[in-house]
Amino acid sequence: MKDLITPLKDEKQNNMLHFVGKQAKRKRLEDVSGVALKMQRELLWFKEVEGMIPPSYKERKNEDGLTPEELFTKEHKQLVMEGEKWMKDTASQCMVVAALIATIVFAAAFTVPGGYNQDNGIPIFHSKATFMVFVVADAISLFASSASILMFLSILTSRYAQRDFLESLPKKLMLGLATLFLSIVTMTVAFSVSFFVLYHKGQIWMPILIGAIAVMPVLLYVVLQFGLFFDVIRSTYISRYLFKPKKQVLYYKNPMF
Repeated sequence: MKDLITPLKDEKQNNMLHFVGKQAKRKRLEDVSGVALKMQRELLWFKEVEGMIPPSYKERKNEDGLTPEELFTKEHKQLVMEGEKWMKDTASQCMVVAALIATIVFAAAFTVPGGYNQDNGIPIFHSKATFMVFVVADAISLFASSASILMFLSILTSRYAQRDFLESLPKKLMLGLATLFLSIVTMTVAFSVSFFVLYHKGQIWMPILIGAIAVMPVLLYVVLQFGLFFDVIRSTYISRYLFKPKKQVLYYKNPMF
């Protein structure tokens, strides 16, 4: 069966890999969110079939003088352009949020709850455990938001070659979203804990109430962005197993005859 399938060609001399190089119908990619991730799925499918056929088939040209890879590039030229636009738009919007968080937590680091002792310049509540939590959370938020900005900046300055959509760009987007989420969480923690520093004893209900309300931004981020984050993970690490078993090939590597 393998020997019957592999050499098949159509009237235009397209072999199996040529067919795979043609852009898939939109209906087949409906379950993939984001144009860049659709391009990634197409690359995964092409690379998977490419590893299953004899190496000589990769260089065979069709009636138009195109190898399978050249046909793939021609068919997906528009998808690459649309994927670049989608990736840049997403990175730009997320980078604005990360920059705002970095600005807020940087300012909060020098305007600590309770202020400073005028005699020695040490924060008044420096010995309280809640104050230490505030400092650590604020620092983590600053570092995470800064890392997020750098990741999204690297997306904006990428060359957007065809192969970059396979792993490089999706991984950068995934790390950018993860560090942005971490910065939001730690910023919320720092904000909530600051009220525990200032209000205590008989007013403990106030920081508890504020802390409960402060969870809302985190929940909103999870609800609104988790779908995209999960799709990036699924497309990068799970979708590559859609075409398994990987070890099978459609030709004999060591033919006996």
